[in-house]
Order: sequence, then structure tokens, then C-alpha cells
Amino acid sequence: MGFFKRLFGQEEKDSLDQGLAKSKRSVMNRISRVFTGRRRIDEDLMDDLEEALILSDVGVDTTEAVLQRLRKRATWEAYVDQQELMSMLREEVLGLITKDDGSTMTDATGYEITRGDGPHVILVVGVNGVGKTTSIAKLAHRYKSQGFQVVLGAADTFRAAAVDQLKIWGERVGVEVVSQGMGADPAAVSYDTLQAAVKREADLVIVDTAGRLHNKVNLMNELGKIKRVMSKVLPAAPHEVWLVLDGSTGQNALEQAKRFAEVTDVTGLVLTKLDGTAKGGVVLAISDQLKVPVRFVGVGEKMEDLQEFQPMEFVDSLLPVAFDS
Repeated sequence: MGFFKRLFGQEEKDSLDQGLAKSKRSVMNRISRVFTGRRRIDEDLMDDLEEALILSDVGVDTTEAVLQRLRKRATWEAYVDQQELMSMLREEVLGLITKDDGSTMTDATGYEITRGDGPHVILVVGVNGVGKTTSIAKLAHRYKSQGFQVVLGAADTFRAAAVDQLKIWGERVGVEVVSQGMGADPAAVSYDTLQAAVKREADLVIVDTAGRLHNKVNLMNELGKIKRVMSKVLPAAPHEVWLVLDGSTGQNALEQAKRFAEVTDVTGLVLTKLDGTAKGGVVLAISDQLKVPVRFVGVGEKMEDLQEFQPMEFVDSLLPVAFDS
């Protein structure tokens, strides 16, 4: 059974454009200042472009990678205008974004879930305050609205009110939430969630977990225990581990992602809160540096504003060829 065979429509594109408006203005204003009419492609131009990209939260390493690619294709000493450079820049940025390997689930980005011997299981990690629980609710709403049965697991049992928050969202969305209350063993909650999902022949399971990074060893042990317990119900579970990051924190989100990648096998990223920030360039840095595909981006408060990440559409919204201030 394939999931999410839906094209990226004009409504979604308009929402993405609106959500990335602050980031687009930030990036394009800086790039516009690089130009005074036509400029010769030389080290001065590259230095100015480097500064513009770094200040737009694209990051030092990713910026350097982009400039290396530009240097290889640019005709040195030739003259270029903003539109010509933007076309080249967009193409090279697209080339750096980590693409989905197509091995599991597919929506409009080419990510596909197929139902085998049981439901598809996604383990969601992320520190407090990044929008993890809200993102889970939006994902549940998205999948349920497409006719699939979703079960949520409230395994973030260490944060005050986390379980109740997920249960409230479950009621709003109309999906079942399996919980044991605050302080319960997260692995036990995960086990119960999978058992319930198998019994109900659910299509998709999303399990919320605590995201405490103050002690990497404890977090690693906890996630390892959850995975071992899940595999007793479904040998391949969890099929995915998605990390939720607050895009508005810019380079801090990148550092956080690196730390999580040290303790668990992250297979997908969800970037939230991009609509309220000018730091959307960090999405490019995170995708490039972690070599993990971005699955969804949050560009607004509505349920529908958690959008599947499509590299070409994202770059088009962030780096349009023509800038209209």
C-alpha cells in the first residue's frame, strides 16, 4: 500500500513562499548587495558571496562547498549579473541537498511506505521546545486525512504534561494515543503502542520520545532499549528515526542535529518554525552536513503547514532567480 501519492500543488507552493518570506528577504538582500550592475567573476565577488551566504545561516562548511562547485563551472574573469549568478547558485545548492534514497516511504518527494507484516513505525526524537509533539500531531492529521489508520505512542514520559499534551492532540486529530502516564518506562509504552497497532491493523505508528541531551549515554541507552523492545513486536521496528529541529535557532539546530546523530541512527529530519525566522538557510546546511534527508518543513501554524520537503520547490522559494524585494 503506497502512501502520499500527491502532487505539490499551487496552494502548497504559496504557503511555502509565504513561510520562507523572511528567509528569502534575508538571503536575497545580502546577495543583492554583492552586485552593482554586472560584476566580474573573481575572488572579490566570491568573498562577498561567501559572506552573504554565511550570514544567511547557510553555514561555513556548506557555503565553502557551494563556492567550490561554483568555481568549477564559472568562467573566470567573465562578467555576470545577479540573475545569471542566482541560476548557477540554485543549481549548485540543489546538488548539495541530501536526497531521499527511496528505500522506504514516498510522498511527493519520492518517499514511500508500504505495508508488509505490520504497521510502519517512526520513532521521533528531539529536545523540548522544538515543536516535536505538535509536529507529530500534524503528521497524524496528514496521514489520517488520506485514509490511513494511525496510532501514536506517548513515550516522552519525563517531561511534565508531555503525555497529556499528546493525548489532547490525539483527540483533536481523531487518532488513538497509547500512554501509561508521566514517569512510566518509555520502552514499555513503546511496546504497548506497537502491540495495540498490530492488533488494530494500523498502517502507521508514530512514537514520541524524550529528547534529553544533557547525558548522551543515558539517551543512547534509552533509545537502544526502546528499539530492542519494539523489535520484539515487529522485528524491523522502528523503520525510521526522525529528528525534529527548531529551524528558528539557525546554526544551533545544526549543532543539535550533530549531537543527536552521535547517539542514534537518524534517518530523517523535520524542520519546524521556519515561518517566523530569517534563518531558513540552515535547512541547506543541515541537509548537507548530516547527509540525512529532510522529510518535512514547518512553515505555519495550520495543520497543513507541515509540508513534505521538496528540494527544488524549497530552493525556488528561498533563492528565486528574480528578487522582488
